[in-house]
Amino acid sequence: QVQLVESGGGLVQPGGSLRLACTASGSIGSISAMGWYRQAPGKERELVAAITNSGSTDYADSVKGRFTISRDNAKTTVYLQMNSLKPEDTAEYYCNARINARITGSAYRSQNYWGRGTQVTVSS
Repeated sequence: QVQLVESGGGLVQPGGSLRLACTASGSIGSISAMGWYRQAPGKERELVAAITNSGSTDYADSVKGRFTISRDNAKTTVYLQMNSLKPEDTAEYYCNARINARITGSAYRSQNYWGRGTQVTVSS
């Protein structure tokens, strides 16, 4: 079993900051890319930021210069530092990871995993 658990969401005023964290646990062989997606009411889920094992990053245009994605040295935790938050950043934020997980015995399978989400609300 593999789990992704997010934390750090909440209510913040416009211009404020939040830091999200997501930790992967379970029968993990290796993790390649990790990232954050968000989904606002009535909208499709969209990529916010992603980071590979080599440290390459990718950001949605709407968050460039305001959000920073990073990973810990063990590469099982991914962070999203969100600064200068705007009301339009309000959404449920989901962690995503491409994980090569042990399915049985010595057999591994690579697939995408999702966290349950953490709510970010930007409002005065």
